[in-house]
Amino acid sequence: MFGLPLSFAAPLALGALLALPALWYLLRVTPPRPRRIDFPPLRILADLLPERETPARTPPWLLILRLMAAACLILAVAGPVWNPAATALGDGRTPLLLILDNGATAAQDWRDRVRIATDEIEAAARAGRPVALVATATAPAGLDATGPGPALERLRAVRPQPHLADREAHLPAIAAFLERVPGSAVVWISDGVGGAEAGRFPAGLAEAVAKGGAALTVLKGDRAAALALAGPEGSGGRIGVRVVRAEANGREAGAVRAVDAKGLALAEGPFAFAGGATEAEVGFDLPVEIRNAIARFEIVGERSAAAVTLADERGRRRRVGLVFGGTADQAQPLLSPAYYLSRALSPFADVQEPRGGKGVAESSGQMLDAQVSVLVLADVGALDPATLERVSGFVEKGGLLLRFAGPRLAAGSDDLVPVRLRRGGRVLGGALSWDSPKTLAPFAPESPFSGLKPPADIGVRRQILAEPDGDLARKTWAALEDGTPIVTAAKRGEGLLVLVHVTADTTWSNLPLSGLFLDLLRRTVALAGTNPPVEGGPQAGPPPVLAPRLVLDGFGAFIAPPATARAVPATYTDRATAEHPPGFYGPPDGGLAVNALRPDDRLRPLDFAPLATARFGGLEQARMHDLRGPLFLLALALLALDTLATLWLGGFLGLMAARWRRPAAAALLLPLLVPFVLAGAPAPARAAEPAANRPNGIESSLVTRLAYVVTGDATVDETSRAGLAGLTQMLASRTALEPGEPAGVDPARDELAFYPVIYWPIVPGRPQPSEAAIRRIDAFMKNGGTVVFDTRDAMTARSGGPPTPEGLYLQRMLATLEVPELEPVPRDHVLTKAFYLVDSFPGRYANGQTWVEALPPAGDGAERRPARAGDGVSPIVITGNDLASAWAMGRRGEALYPVVGGDPRQREMAFRGGVNLVMYALTGNYKADQVHVPALLERLGQ
Repeated sequence: MFGLPLSFAAPLALGALLALPALWYLLRVTPPRPRRIDFPPLRILADLLPERETPARTPPWLLILRLMAAACLILAVAGPVWNPAATALGDGRTPLLLILDNGATAAQDWRDRVRIATDEIEAAARAGRPVALVATATAPAGLDATGPGPALERLRAVRPQPHLADREAHLPAIAAFLERVPGSAVVWISDGVGGAEAGRFPAGLAEAVAKGGAALTVLKGDRAAALALAGPEGSGGRIGVRVVRAEANGREAGAVRAVDAKGLALAEGPFAFAGGATEAEVGFDLPVEIRNAIARFEIVGERSAAAVTLADERGRRRRVGLVFGGTADQAQPLLSPAYYLSRALSPFADVQEPRGGKGVAESSGQMLDAQVSVLVLADVGALDPATLERVSGFVEKGGLLLRFAGPRLAAGSDDLVPVRLRRGGRVLGGALSWDSPKTLAPFAPESPFSGLKPPADIGVRRQILAEPDGDLARKTWAALEDGTPIVTAAKRGEGLLVLVHVTADTTWSNLPLSGLFLDLLRRTVALAGTNPPVEGGPQAGPPPVLAPRLVLDGFGAFIAPPATARAVPATYTDRATAEHPPGFYGPPDGGLAVNALRPDDRLRPLDFAPLATARFGGLEQARMHDLRGPLFLLALALLALDTLATLWLGGFLGLMAARWRRPAAAALLLPLLVPFVLAGAPAPARAAEPAANRPNGIESSLVTRLAYVVTGDATVDETSRAGLAGLTQMLASRTALEPGEPAGVDPARDELAFYPVIYWPIVPGRPQPSEAAIRRIDAFMKNGGTVVFDTRDAMTARSGGPPTPEGLYLQRMLATLEVPELEPVPRDHVLTKAFYLVDSFPGRYANGQTWVEALPPAGDGAERRPARAGDGVSPIVITGNDLASAWAMGRRGEALYPVVGGDPRQREMAFRGGVNLVMYALTGNYKADQVHVPALLERLGQ
């Protein structure tokens, strides 16, 4: 309007501005100011003579003030919008096609994108346009324009996806829609990232827009702001990840954090992009034990699945022990097989070699004492019975034994080999040699070496032959071009036997001089402890599949696998997709990690050159401002000023000032007298502020105390304080714990590390906590604290029904928290036996469910253990039973609220459950230790 980015939702209301001249004449007249007249009795008749009076004129400044108030009210009713959405600038009532990028690279500024999309749909509603919505990271489907209301509801359900967007898949549906509805307005809210592969979406969109005669608007940032992680990759004793971006975007430095499976930070390293580069490497030099505990890497402050990379068994650095069966004079560089093996294994394994060992038996014992994961025997023949028994036990308990052939093994006779070997002299078979070297055949798809390409220059001159049998083909991982096995493997107990039928040096082949030798060792060592399939022959069938266990959402937080998640093959190495979201697949030990990016992926910026006719705008420029609120407030302020001005002109302010003069003087003297009065009066019992009400004081670090979140609702906050005070009294009277008074905390400002348990009642009418508060609660839970979320809706919640307002509020609040998988409290959970033996956790209500972090599956003998626990304390407890109301007690020990339920001992059981909860948070899972089993069984009558 008039060249300004301004529009009105109800422009006809502006016609009321034409009435302002009439208001001018009406508002000019004001009654005359009252005059004080003496009343002498003798002159009463003279004063009654008629006198013609003319009305006074309203001062011009007051008239202008009133006209401004009226104009503000008229403009507010007209619904002014500053910087309206792009659709409001179009003509007609053709549909709006809204394309929203919601891939993993769009999560970083997701709130801004949703705000802009909401503005676009609201603008379409004002213009009377139907809306069609496309989320580029979701599965493509047919497009139909609906009303703005349903489109807005669908937008609220759209979330960032943890995988890269596949925009090209939506091009057919977009083209069909624009062809069916020509002249549509198209708005693309883009993240500016083209993904890991160059795409043709901009060119395809330009073609579809041109054919449909549509008007295209692209809203994007000046630069693609997303940061992502690719990796991890190990080299030597160092593990590293690469921080990648599509283009230089001003975010030149940051930090990457390595955390374990419990969310505890293990290391943090800085990164910086040099000279506008698009990738930077972050390396960590860590001990093997700490490195192997890393479960994920994440960019600090970047909330997206692309900024997280998960580490699985393939990234673990195994401890490998090398034992060479030759003599001391053979253990020389370039001569000893151990030299080639050590050089090949060092980039990805922690290589251990015996020190001062005298013979194979003592050297093997040293390696097994060092707790190696892989034991490599290079040209070791027959083992003595004691060593054979110990090495066999190592394999049967899950170890990996890797053997290399040689003259000693050709003459040996132990059974620690995967296949039967031909023994004896060369005439009968044994070690077979050829005049012309043989090369390797391509690896079978079922082999662990599948995907590797054998170089044509590899030549095998000699090898140990395997006796033919029916299982030989299934046990063969690699073979020569004539079908002779060169690498065989077999399961032994929980472990794995692998035999390479040539030497680890260059005497029998040139394999140790090739890069393939390193790749073969890398894949073999990676199988240690993973319970892998060993059948690699053509009859073996497809590799096993691994079901999703934990996956990432679009913000990089772990969630339970959705219904659309599918299992992946054990050999899966591709990036995440909609069917295979990033996360952990398979069992906790030996599972597989799928990430949003492959280690070799790079992000590329979108090429917008084909969209030459499109209108471009920035995300910040697209911010829409509704001016109705400010105009209403301005009108209210002007009317208040008008009221004060009228009182002043009528002389009422002077009369009011005279009446208030004396009370005001007394009020000024009152503060001066209060200190003297209070000095002589006895101090009330609770005059001083309790130490517990100062959450950041030194007292909080000296005394254990419970805490509750101050919600801003006075009734709920007082109930929380009284409830925790009642529970504190019970803890002091029944246990050895003597806690201090409970503290009310604000998660956004107060230090939370002082409190083992924080009680958070859910009040749906209050605003959602700030992002700072959510991040502090997240850190509190990761560092061992427990938060009890109480929705207090057990009486209104219905199984299978719609969620309650409290439940919806909690869902929105927990959306960006890393909440673990939850389950109802099992009967054998250590929480039910931390102090009292309880089987439920009632509060004011008893029919609600209590949820805690899910326990790992019960192992062997778990049925004989009365209490189970995970590795730590559950960081979150969710209930709807209104615990604080059941705990709340008055000054005289009376209950403040009645309980709802038929059990007369419900309040007592509520206190017992609260005592168990606090003792569980303070003592952890010690009640699940074996030492407590006899006492618990006796108390349970078992």
